Amino acid sequence: MPRLQRKSLASPDLVRSFPFGHVDIVNLDETSVARFSWEPGWRWSKDVAPVVLTRSCQNRHVGYVMAGQLHVQMDDGTELEIRAGDAFEIPPGHDAWVVGDEIWDTVEFTSAATFGTAPDEGDETVLSTILFTDIVDSTATLSRIGDHAWQRLLLEHNRRIRTELDRFRGREMGTTGDGFLALFDGAARAVRCAGAIIRAVADLDIRLRAGLHTGEVAIAGGQARGLAVHAAARVAALAGPDEILVSSTTHDLLDGSGLAFVSRGNHELKGLAGARTVYAIETAALRPPG
Repeated sequence: MPRLQRKSLASPDLVRSFPFGHVDIVNLDETSVARFSWEPGWRWSKDVAPVVLTRSCQNRHVGYVMAGQLHVQMDDGTELEIRAGDAFEIPPGHDAWVVGDEIWDTVEFTSAATFGTAPDEGDETVLSTILFTDIVDSTATLSRIGDHAWQRLLLEHNRRIRTELDRFRGREMGTTGDGFLALFDGAARAVRCAGAIIRAVADLDIRLRAGLHTGEVAIAGGQARGLAVHAAARVAALAGPDEILVSSTTHDLLDGSGLAFVSRGNHELKGLAGARTVYAIETAALRPPG
C-alpha cells in the first residue's frame, strides 16, 4: 500500500561504488530512486560491464540531469548526448560515457534496484501474477503502415502501457518488441491493468491480447525467469484480439473479485504438468463506471 514518506539521497540506504563513480539508492517500499555520480573518464563498457557481464547495459534509464554531459550509443548505432537540465529516457542495449571534465550528476527512477549488480547479486524469488501483452497481427500492421509509422505507433503504445503499469503498480520486467512483461503482487490488480491497457490503445488502430499466470518468479540481473514466466507466455499466446486469458491458478486467486469468466478449455502450458483450464475474463466487468 503506498504511503506518505520521504528519504534523503544524502543518507542513502545503499551505495554501489565503481571506478570513477558511485550510485546512491533510497528505497521507498515498492520504488527505488537513485542518484548517479560519474566522474570524467567513466564509461559503462569499461567500468560496469566487467561486473554485470553483459555486452551492453540492459537497464532502462529515466531521469533528470543536474550536471554534466553523457554520450549514449545504442546497440543499433543510434547516438545522443544528454546534458544538464535534460529529462531523458535511455532504452536497454547501450554503452555510455562521460563527456568533458564535469561530473555527470543525475537522479533516476527506473534502474536503481538492478543497475551494476553482478549476475548472482540481488537475485530474488517472488510470488507474482505475471502479465504478458502483445499486438495482434503486428507483422501485418507493420507491412500496411510502413517502418516510420510503425515506430511512432510503438512509441505511443509503449508510453500508454507504461502509464497504466504505473497506475496499477505493475513492475515492468521487459518488452518483447510489440509487447510487455510485467509483474504484480495482486491478481485482481493485474487483470484490471490488462483491461485498462487494452482500452488505452483502442484508438491507435491496433488490438492487443493479454495473458496472466501466477507463480514463483526468479528475478536475476533484472530479468524475470522461471517456469511460471513460460506458462504466462503460453496463456497469452492463446488469447484472441482484445481478449484477456488467465490460467486456472490465477482464476482461483480471483475468487471473490467480482470478475466474470468463460472457460476456454483445457490446454498444455509449458512449465506446468498436465492440461490446465484457461479462462477468459468478461471485459465488460472491467470497464470503469460511467
